[in-house]
Amino acid sequence: MKPQSTSSVLRPLVGIACCTSMQGAHRFHMVGDKYIQAARSGADVSVLLLPALGEESLGLLSQLDGILLTGSHSNVEPRHYGAAQQQEDMLTDPLRDATTLTLVRAALKQQVPVLGICRGFQEINVALGGSLHQAVQEVAGLQDHREDKSQSLQQQYGISHPVELQPGGHLAQLMKGALSQQVNSLHGQGVQRLAPGLRAEALAPDGLVEAFSLQDSSAGFLLAVQWHPEWQMEQHPFYQAIFETFGNACRARASVRNA
Repeated sequence: MKPQSTSSVLRPLVGIACCTSMQGAHRFHMVGDKYIQAARSGADVSVLLLPALGEESLGLLSQLDGILLTGSHSNVEPRHYGAAQQQEDMLTDPLRDATTLTLVRAALKQQVPVLGICRGFQEINVALGGSLHQAVQEVAGLQDHREDKSQSLQQQYGISHPVELQPGGHLAQLMKGALSQQVNSLHGQGVQRLAPGLRAEALAPDGLVEAFSLQDSSAGFLLAVQWHPEWQMEQHPFYQAIFETFGNACRARASVRNA
């Protein structure tokens, strides 16, 4: 379903949570441009970048029509799901964790639509009580889902493997029952235990959960995917449909918020 025309009304406002990174001697709050552009063109929304300020960011939630949690080079700190860090060189972002983990729970309570991508997918699972594999490639029976960083970006973000959409799920309905879809794969971590209240939407050939949503759809819109649908979205109808359905959920939220 195409996003409804917003020519005569304001676009819904979506908050995109920032990562933090030291650039020289200074800390920066940042969001990758590819996510901003995909939200603007694919979901047809306006965006607001949310600095990683922990619980202080919750003050903006009532003014938003959706939350987008992006991918990142950093990983959720394992302490948030009761595990010890297995790799000393794991890149983490405690300020983002402090912001997004509280933001996810608050957004669900207020029924603000949430779309999670890659790290965002993982932090939603952790925020709701799930756990993660810290190195998927080291788990017996699971494939190596990482990209080959020696390749070009075009190759890294190219189609990597199929996912099987689960019958009756939101993605299966979105794709009108075409249950096999092709996706890219650029992640080293993944879902170990799916959080209570979530249902698997898509599985990789090795059985790894690649997408999930809320079991109770009446509790609000939440969709999270492990792959990167923001990359060259316009070339992939499946990727585009993900942003379109998120945008439509944000429009529904905006119509209630502005009533």
